Amino acid sequence: MLLVALPVQAQSAAQTATFAGGCFWGVEYLFEHVTGVIDVKSGYAGGSVATADYETVSSGATDHAETVQITFDPSVVSYETLLKVFFGVAHDPTQLNRQGPDIGPQYRSAIFFANDEQRHAALALIEQLGQSKQFPRPIVTEVVPLKAFYDAEGYHQDYVVHHPYQPYVVFHDLPKVSHLRARFPELYRERTNR
Repeated sequence: MLLVALPVQAQSAAQTATFAGGCFWGVEYLFEHVTGVIDVKSGYAGGSVATADYETVSSGATDHAETVQITFDPSVVSYETLLKVFFGVAHDPTQLNRQGPDIGPQYRSAIFFANDEQRHAALALIEQLGQSKQFPRPIVTEVVPLKAFYDAEGYHQDYVVHHPYQPYVVFHDLPKVSHLRARFPELYRERTNR
């Protein structure tokens, strides 16, 4: 009897995307509703200090931004698609050092790329969006290399899930998911329990 080994379809290795777009609570919750996203962590990136915590980041003394790190399956959702969600519903990329009521460089818009492919994808989309005049003002999103990502404190993880009726969450974070469902219905999924 001859046994033939059939090729096993290679599974895509998970990748990460790291974005800053204002308060990390709503950005984390939004990306947890995107098909193909495996996990999202709130944290800090982009600073000049070799550690980060909420108190020092909030003071503006470290140059870190509130950031989310998204683990995703590239065979299901591409990095470019995540960028479109980031620019399309996660935040306003034309606000410099702020998002809505949150003011300071810790709330800036930034893409922390892991490799040249991510860098090129981010710059290409920013150029395309600028040429299309989709936004009334210029995009101010930084595109910089990811040097380090520090997980935020436990009470910030899944904040929206644990505090769905908190006024900030109701007015600023929950609408992001509604916008995702309206603008990118093919990407929307119910949040899975982790």
